[in-house]
Amino acid sequence: MTNDYSGFVTYIKSKTGIDLALYKEAQMKRRLTSLYEKKGYGTFKEFSNALTSEQNLMDEFLDRMTINVSEFYRNQKRWEVLETKILPDLIKNQSQLKVWSAACSTGEEPYSLAMVLNKVQKGRFNHILATDLDRLAIEKAKIGLYNERALAEVPEDIKKEHFIKQGAFFKVSDKIKSSVTFKQQNLLNDRFDTGFDLIVCRNVMIYFTEEAKDELYHKFSRALKKGGVLFVGSTEQIFNPGKYGFESIETFFYRKI
Repeated sequence: MTNDYSGFVTYIKSKTGIDLALYKEAQMKRRLTSLYEKKGYGTFKEFSNALTSEQNLMDEFLDRMTINVSEFYRNQKRWEVLETKILPDLIKNQSQLKVWSAACSTGEEPYSLAMVLNKVQKGRFNHILATDLDRLAIEKAKIGLYNERALAEVPEDIKKEHFIKQGAFFKVSDKIKSSVTFKQQNLLNDRFDTGFDLIVCRNVMIYFTEEAKDELYHKFSRALKKGGVLFVGSTEQIFNPGKYGFESIETFFYRKI
């Protein structure tokens, strides 16, 4: 291993299978340098030596390199479009949808999806797959306990129906929790399941290189069934959707054609 970042990238790929070269270098180096300096290390080599022997530090490293900033109904107007236009169209010809929340962070997004689906389909049970690279984020998601700030965008009727107040926190109802299955996954390396009606991947693509984004859009397209929809974040508009077999149907919503 060498002192420089490229040596660290090689080490992390061999140790975890995660390829840091697919993330924007300046952002990732800044984030990780801040972490190792806080822990008292002076170089990437010193940091990698410590990661080899300390599992807690490795967990913290994985947590830092993923971007766990989330909230329920983030960018609420987009969720209104999902509820009033996208989902009613998807359920016209089928009662059960196959749904995936990719890069789900600490669970706010897949639980929001479950709540919206419950409302649109009037209580019919749906199953949602939720995946993330960060094991610690997934463990938090499974607990389903959130502070009030995370619920700032949640409509009041949804808040009353699907959350239970516990001291200063709010817990997601068992009904909603039971409709989401969490699983660890590396979007850049792992194979995707197929036949999805809806894939939601928001506010993570901005951290990847253009080459990595290009490959991911192709993978998402292959994972969707014909007529299925990809829902992306508010800074992640796809400017050439046809390249991936998509057509734009609403801002930040793309249908596989």
